[in-house]
Amino acid sequence: MSRDKITIPTQNPEDEVIEKTLRPQNLANYQGQEKIKKHLQIIIQATKKRQEALDHILLSGPAGLGKTTLSYIIARELNTNLKITSGPAIEKGGDLASLLTNLQEGDVLFIDEAHRLNRNIEEILYPAMEDFKLDLTIGKGPSARTIQIEIPQFTLIAATTRVGMLSSPLRSRFGVHFRLEFYQEKEIKKIIQRSAKILRIEISDQAANLLARASRSTPRVANRLLKRARDFAQVKNSSIITPEIVNDLFSILEIDQYGLESLDYQIIKAIIEKFNGGPAGLQSIAAIIGEEAETIEDVYEPYLLQLGLIARTSRGRVVTKTGYQYLGLSYPEDRQKKLM
Repeated sequence: MSRDKITIPTQNPEDEVIEKTLRPQNLANYQGQEKIKKHLQIIIQATKKRQEALDHILLSGPAGLGKTTLSYIIARELNTNLKITSGPAIEKGGDLASLLTNLQEGDVLFIDEAHRLNRNIEEILYPAMEDFKLDLTIGKGPSARTIQIEIPQFTLIAATTRVGMLSSPLRSRFGVHFRLEFYQEKEIKKIIQRSAKILRIEISDQAANLLARASRSTPRVANRLLKRARDFAQVKNSSIITPEIVNDLFSILEIDQYGLESLDYQIIKAIIEKFNGGPAGLQSIAAIIGEEAETIEDVYEPYLLQLGLIARTSRGRVVTKTGYQYLGLSYPEDRQKKLM
């Protein structure tokens, strides 16, 4: 496998900038997720020696932690092509068949939001993943017949924020499952400093610390905040991003020092004010604040759990003592007894 071309869908200019500049191009430049990196280095080297397709890989974890970036890196490390799609984009068996039959030997197929694949598509994936064969049904009714097509050996990388929503038969067909964890503040700081060099903007050490703390332990958020801070610096004719510029940015974006924004506060306040601190159901919280339950669960809730401001119980979400204190409220003394 000597190809080095990576094919990607058409993107808007902003996405292309992120893709071509801020994404690390290899495992050596990929910050964080050290255990995953070491494991990947071993299986990639072994695969290249055997000249086989890499085992299918399942990547799970909250949004923005680098699942898509890892897929790019894996394809580059294997020196092969990368095809990208998403679960909602594969509506019919013909959509999947078109993707699989256009793959070349050793290619990587990346499916984002894999938990949104419908069960019929999963059924077609099973033989493709295991035997590299595609079973297609031609026609309908009594005249329908099934044909089998051999496809090149490929590697499927599936990414999901909700691994529990994947069916058990699909999960079992992945040879490797990596769960990406939230980043440490020092790792986010390194990402910010690297991105600042690429974007050709200087950033002070203190400003980098402020951005890292407010990045919700997530590289995607860190790079977004850095780019906005660069805009502020350029408007102010400053050649360096200073703490003052970062604080002005936070004020405009209405986020606090830990990156919490209005909706985070609304979630916590809704549980306290409407449910006396909880437990509260996700759908009820969503209805009160006017946001999709899926957005709350995938985007906002993981970080609130990470900070320990809320907790999940068998009966619903509750605000912790830390959550009360964060809002400057006194924690009711009888709360713990009620939850027990």
